[in-house]
Amino acid sequence: MSKILFVGAEVMPFAATGGLGDVMGSLPTAIRSADKNCDVRVVMPLYSAIKDEWRAKMETVASFEVKLAWRRAYCGVKSLVKDGVTYYFIDNEYYFARKALYGEFDDGERYAFFCMAVLEMMDKIGFYPDILHAHDWQSALSVVYLNCLFRWRREYQNIKTVFTIHNIEYQGYYSKDILYDVFALGNDCYSLLEYNGCVNLMKGAIVCADIVSTVSPRYADEIRTEGYSHGLHYIINQNYHKLRGILNGIDYDYYNPEKDNVIAANFSADELSGKATDKNELQKALGLPENAETPLLAIISRLAAHKGLDLIAEMVYNLLENNDVQLVVLGKGEACYEELFRELQNKFPDKARALIEYDRDLSKRIYAACDIFVMPSKSEPCGLSQMIASRYGAIPVVRETGGLYDSIKGYWEKDGELMGNGFTFANYSSAELYDRIVAAVALYNDSEKRKAFVTKIMNTDFSWNISAKKYLEMYGTLI
Repeated sequence: MSKILFVGAEVMPFAATGGLGDVMGSLPTAIRSADKNCDVRVVMPLYSAIKDEWRAKMETVASFEVKLAWRRAYCGVKSLVKDGVTYYFIDNEYYFARKALYGEFDDGERYAFFCMAVLEMMDKIGFYPDILHAHDWQSALSVVYLNCLFRWRREYQNIKTVFTIHNIEYQGYYSKDILYDVFALGNDCYSLLEYNGCVNLMKGAIVCADIVSTVSPRYADEIRTEGYSHGLHYIINQNYHKLRGILNGIDYDYYNPEKDNVIAANFSADELSGKATDKNELQKALGLPENAETPLLAIISRLAAHKGLDLIAEMVYNLLENNDVQLVVLGKGEACYEELFRELQNKFPDKARALIEYDRDLSKRIYAACDIFVMPSKSEPCGLSQMIASRYGAIPVVRETGGLYDSIKGYWEKDGELMGNGFTFANYSSAELYDRIVAAVALYNDSEKRKAFVTKIMNTDFSWNISAKKYLEMYGTLI
């Protein structure tokens, strides 16, 4: 029986802020479903954001002290089993009873404690995995600590490591002056983590891991280049022999328009009438004209430039002034983009709505209601939104980058057959984005083609079935 321990800073449905949490919540279950002989376990911090309904199901399985440099701090380990996967929660209120998951002044110390606790936990609960699979910079030190501090222990000697980069922009870099005081590592380990004169936690994990994976094949190629690597391309290229790219999937039980109790009406690829009801109900709720034939466009995103919002800003006035469309935007982010969408709502009260918030249930209602989903990212490691939108019958318009390139192929026709599963553009250009949106609107206005294409899009397999098998194959090369 293979034993796999996933290490990550957030996990759905317990506590999450974005795509990392979605993946950590669904990939372990998919691995377990694909291979019943796998003993799959997950460890994350016990944040105050974790609801009482989950805490009531937990049992305490260990408590001990973690030594981190000159500190000695309490660590509790709580556990529950869900869908055949065992979840562990690292308990320390000083580090994790905070209002937010991230963005604290001492994040480096918090996640150093978490990673050290994960390694010490193995001894305390008697579980030594074949594979330690760490995700993003917050768990990078678990790979480094294993190699630098725990390999001399007999039970740890054969543990293999996988480090997955979900977003290379966030690397966890700090002053070298705190190498010991915060990270409990001596100068003999400095060369593993040093990058451009700083301690870079992601770099350390890349060097120490047996395999480095990313969340799409295209992104694995892109981060080898200066334009996408945020400075890490030198290390990525030195370790290219370790690099793998596996496209993420989405949870087909959670994102299921046939059974979703959050949306106004359920529907399927074979029976789309409920989608029209969802659209009408959203228009009514938002005070938009209730017009079934006007295509409803949606953007659900962090409002930031690298998400392509600068392209939206350049063409959105032209789009709304010269086309019979409606636009709904859901998200928070940079003030300039929040203000842009508020201005749009004021200028086009019958066409635009700005929902400057993030609400997971509301996002599902928008996915179910919208006809066209716009995602023009400058970079996108994988992207889940285009997959969710497709699952709910929206036509995606995306830029050909990262996981968007791997998951969405451009529309064209061959001998009367509709090819692809969306509309795509290559250059980072607002003119190309405008052109592809207008093309998607033209297809939408052809009711026969629209129905056929939406059915085709909804039948695209974005489940974890294929990806889970690829992860198992990757693990198999190490075990």
